Amino acid sequence: MDTLTRRPPRPLWQIKRAWLIGLPVGMLTFLLAIAPPIPEAQRAGAPLLTRADGQPFRYLPDNDTYALDFDPRQVQIDLFEGWDREQEAYADPGALAFVSGPMYERHVEAGGREITVPLGDLKFGDRVWRGRNRTAARQRAYVGIRHDGGVEFGYGELTPERARRFESFIGGLHSIYNDLEPPPPDYRGAYSISMGQQIRYFLPRIRMLIGLRPDGRMEVLMSRDGLTLEQTRALARSRGLRAAYMPDHASKSRFIVPGAKGFSDADANWISGGATSFVHVPYMLRLSRRAVPLQGSLLAGLAVSGGPAGCGNPFQCGQTLGGQVVDRILAGLNRLIEQGVEPVARLIWAPRGNGNQRPSQRAPFREPPISADPLALQARQQQEIEGTLAAGEAPAPLELPADNALAAPEMLPADPASTDREAATAGNETPAVGPPGAATAMPAVSPAAPAATGVPLAPLPPPLPPPTPN
Repeated sequence: MDTLTRRPPRPLWQIKRAWLIGLPVGMLTFLLAIAPPIPEAQRAGAPLLTRADGQPFRYLPDNDTYALDFDPRQVQIDLFEGWDREQEAYADPGALAFVSGPMYERHVEAGGREITVPLGDLKFGDRVWRGRNRTAARQRAYVGIRHDGGVEFGYGELTPERARRFESFIGGLHSIYNDLEPPPPDYRGAYSISMGQQIRYFLPRIRMLIGLRPDGRMEVLMSRDGLTLEQTRALARSRGLRAAYMPDHASKSRFIVPGAKGFSDADANWISGGATSFVHVPYMLRLSRRAVPLQGSLLAGLAVSGGPAGCGNPFQCGQTLGGQVVDRILAGLNRLIEQGVEPVARLIWAPRGNGNQRPSQRAPFREPPISADPLALQARQQQEIEGTLAAGEAPAPLELPADNALAAPEMLPADPASTDREAATAGNETPAVGPPGAATAMPAVSPAAPAATGVPLAPLPPPLPPPTPN
């Protein structure tokens, strides 16, 4: 009787179908379950957390980030060229801050001269550096400062029309998000060429952000710990940024405030995952006081570019919900990589250092040597990898191109209006950037005269140690 009532075995194709459907559904459900919670600020919108109160420049570090924000009408951006000039930047009395510039690549000219070229276009005043990789320049994002001081976060290269419209243009950036302008079809992210590079997005590497505040000011921040892509987006949302771009991942992060925040060997070891041979940079972005402030409103054109909130029809609502689900799944994948895959990987490939590296369980993986480093540095790194330096042997001093790290800029015709303004203020003293004695303002101070400014100065950071031979 039991033999007659026993159910026949399920066909093999039904078992395979159940596995094919159930396994992906189970994995997606698992990733959604372990995803970190969405920050309250992201749920509630994008509030302006702090008021500038008329201060053109502020340095506002906290427990999670080093951050500054500024009014681009009174603070100008320029290039600080040359290799290994971090200590000079820290001691620069005429600068407000130095931060990372966009990605770059190395070229060797026909005569053997070595130069570096930004991947995106750069324009500061009447000087323009154009990337030689025009495809990369067109497929990246940019930040532009108009002649009236307004800021635009957009996509693409420096066209003739943009060269006329913008006083400053920083191309070659990578979009975290932009609530004011959707990316065009030809936009490509930071690492979209191969799967190996795309995986870098999901490791806790990102540190630098350039953002647009709701009041039209620009904000630059560097996280104290490496962030994943989803964490970076959540951090920018929590700070109320309308758009957030990054110049690069971790290895070339620079954030220097003269007299307050230097660049020490601990910083170098941290951003390179504990390796003393940190990634070098041929230039940084230098913030300083404008001799002649730009005239205009920071909020002009900001609200016009923003699209309507929410969804207008069922199709848009479905797209919005689908995007949110995908974001949550990616956030769960980030959590799985951070707390599952990455600790196992660290047992196999742990960062090597000399004991002075920053003690953190979330330090990024060590960065490999990049092709944009000078040839002299690449030769030394190769010697260290091959172990050709004898034990205790001091490496030979490097001769890096300090003055000619970048290709010569293209000079555009000067703007007649700006020329007239500069001529009218010739010989006048540069106006102060912030109110004297303001606790939250960071004036340009001289390390040689701390008593005159009333601002206590940090000691000069120690020089970087020589690379440790293998």
